[in-house]
Amino acid sequence: MRITLVSVGTKMPGWIQHGVEEYGKRIKGSLGFSLTEIPLAQRGKSANTMQSVEKEGKAILAKVQKNDFVIALEVEGTRLSTGEMARRLEEFKTLGQNIVFVSGGPDGLHASCRERANEQWSLSDLTLPHPLVRIILVEQLYRATSLLEGHPYHRE
Repeated sequence: MRITLVSVGTKMPGWIQHGVEEYGKRIKGSLGFSLTEIPLAQRGKSANTMQSVEKEGKAILAKVQKNDFVIALEVEGTRLSTGEMARRLEEFKTLGQNIVFVSGGPDGLHASCRERANEQWSLSDLTLPHPLVRIILVEQLYRATSLLEGHPYHRE
């Protein structure tokens, strides 16, 4: 099993990079975690936001393989507890299924990414800044993994 996060944005603040790297190291052995960054499409007075989001969507989907199980990170997605996430990860591991999480930029995911997704998950009812989504997801993956492995990191 391999988990990849495909996320829009390449110039993240140092604390974001450090957080993702730290939790990424913790789960790399058990989940084969990797991050793929997609450049933010040009925005500005002359750029059409919908065209920018569409361009980002095409770049995201270019990183997804036919057999990947895709989970779009969306506010409207299914909310899972840590225990539920752990159970889903265990199911994916049992099936040997590669998972690709997709996360949009400041204007969200293109409809084509949501349509390709096998599931949509929500990390919060709050609208989160797209860089922060990276840290929250990878920390939750670590938390779910630690729960499965009986590590004391997660407490109920």
